[in-house]
Amino acid sequence: MTAPTGLGTSRSAAPDLLRSVFRQHAAGVAVITAPGTRPAGFTATSLTSVAADPPLLSFGISTGASSWPAVSEAGHIGVHILGEHQQELAATFARSGADRFAAPTSWRSGPYGVPVLDGVLAWLVCEVVARVPAGDHRIVLGRVVEGDPEVRPGPAGQSRPLLYHQGRFNALRD
Repeated sequence: MTAPTGLGTSRSAAPDLLRSVFRQHAAGVAVITAPGTRPAGFTATSLTSVAADPPLLSFGISTGASSWPAVSEAGHIGVHILGEHQQELAATFARSGADRFAAPTSWRSGPYGVPVLDGVLAWLVCEVVARVPAGDHRIVLGRVVEGDPEVRPGPAGQSRPLLYHQGRFNALRD
């Protein structure tokens, strides 16, 4: 059997293959936060709605991430959906070694002491119900306990989600 025209050469499964394929997958951008002696947080594109009843979500985090110690001990975490106007905020929380909660990041202590970022499209606070080993990551399962789903009206782009595609932040196109 010959391969149909248009199919490329396949590659064996490896981390580089997974990364290459997922560069083609557009994903929403979120920031996950956790309380602690020093608040922790990171940019995530692995956020997934799991169930409506009870309301559950999940995300992945590397056990080598600087935020992992705080997330591994947190009883509650924050989930923040970023707007397309928040590329710099996403970059700050993705940057290794950055003081993510210093100015110009605007935040407050929210329910259960979870850091809640200001100006995001929507946010949730979740009770951590499981941390499932998955290779060099953990899949964190959270049950939604509080939040604010309101998209705030404002200048163009402040009510549309930020996306991540082909290794960079992007906006929706009409």
